[in-house]
Amino acid sequence: MKPVTILAWLMVAAAVAVYFMPPPAGFSSDTMRAAALVVFTIGLWATGVLPEHITGFLFLMLAMVLAVAPAQVVFSGFASATLWLVLGGLIMAEAVNRTGLARRLAGVLFARFALSYVQLVAAVVGASIVLAFVMPATLGRVLLMLPIVSALAERVGFERGSTGYNGLCLAALVTTYQSGTAILTANAPNLVLAGSAEALYGVQITYAEYLWVQLPVLGVLKGVAIIAFVCWLFRAEVHPAQQADAPTPLTPEERRMVAILVVALALWATDFLHGIKSGWVALAAGIACLLPRVGVMPVSAFGDVRLGPYFYVGATLGLGLVTQTTGLSEALGNLVQGVLSIGAGADFANFITLALLATFAGLFTTNPAQPAVLSPLAEYLAQATGWPLKAALMTIGIGFTTFVLPYQVPPMVVGMQVGALRVATVLRLSLPLLAFSLVVLLPLQYLWWRLIGYFG
Repeated sequence: MKPVTILAWLMVAAAVAVYFMPPPAGFSSDTMRAAALVVFTIGLWATGVLPEHITGFLFLMLAMVLAVAPAQVVFSGFASATLWLVLGGLIMAEAVNRTGLARRLAGVLFARFALSYVQLVAAVVGASIVLAFVMPATLGRVLLMLPIVSALAERVGFERGSTGYNGLCLAALVTTYQSGTAILTANAPNLVLAGSAEALYGVQITYAEYLWVQLPVLGVLKGVAIIAFVCWLFRAEVHPAQQADAPTPLTPEERRMVAILVVALALWATDFLHGIKSGWVALAAGIACLLPRVGVMPVSAFGDVRLGPYFYVGATLGLGLVTQTTGLSEALGNLVQGVLSIGAGADFANFITLALLATFAGLFTTNPAQPAVLSPLAEYLAQATGWPLKAALMTIGIGFTTFVLPYQVPPMVVGMQVGALRVATVLRLSLPLLAFSLVVLLPLQYLWWRLIGYFG
């Protein structure tokens, strides 16, 4: 039996043990049933023995069979506009792939700026960030970028497995996830955080606000840091590449896709003006991609859309509300209160403490589940620190902007397989980048929030 399978069975056994434990003073048996279900669900997500959406289905089914919470709580995620943003984003990602528009965007960037290894790495990072704006699915961007970057690396003389090859592939893979966490529509954890804020507290995190709060440090500066670390740790020298193919005119489908993306981006960026939620904008854009004559792909192409992330995010949102309504979040808050030293008036210490808590909590689950598990604690954290609720929620969000180990991020695991990257190779970049993020970027993020008055 594989070690990961053994670990999964241990998590199941732990869940059963928690189920039969007496509840703490002041809490009911519902709390222990919810705790057991959380241990079971997060344990399976963390070990990865089942696809994430299958584990999500198990959570939904067991929550109802065990009467952990009412149906409107368990399935609350499916009433959230955020979940429909996921669906719209998945349709848009399929459309961008089918039209070839994303490949064209990446190719244009590489052709113009790939004159040296440093510029090549910068072009890969830049393309990854640009795609995060127009392609709202991390896995889709990984599956798009890695084959392109792999072919590009070989074209400039880097054999598969060489230092230069590994550096370029890692630049694409790490940027796709980590810088994407600064753009609301780009990653599943962002959407889970926004959905949890809406489902638990009625708080709406807009596209423009999320961009303003997270992008300067955790998007742009993180991208610059990735360029610097790749060029330092994976030094290489490019050989003259073959002449790039002459650009071809946009096809009718690509032009329509550009129009859909431009309108969607404009509506996302101005949601603070018109009040239309990002989810409904994404759903409308997805419908536009499928409409006959207007769209860019046949209606039947919906069958090719990978719906696993849709149900995965729906389950994580339900998990968050179950944690709150059963009293489990209050019990966890009491536990955190006894462990953490946080209090009003110590903003910097509070910020660093909570950001570290959120970051290393990812070791016990996959990244999309981090905000679902921690968001129910946000109200307690806001009261303890004296911050606005949004600041507490966004601090939790910082936790999934940097991963500790690759298994935390399912698209990273897929990208490692596509790019033939070893775990040791990924850790050679990810661990120094983690240290830099904690020591340098976290204080800079605090200063940025202080500058824009985000702590109230």
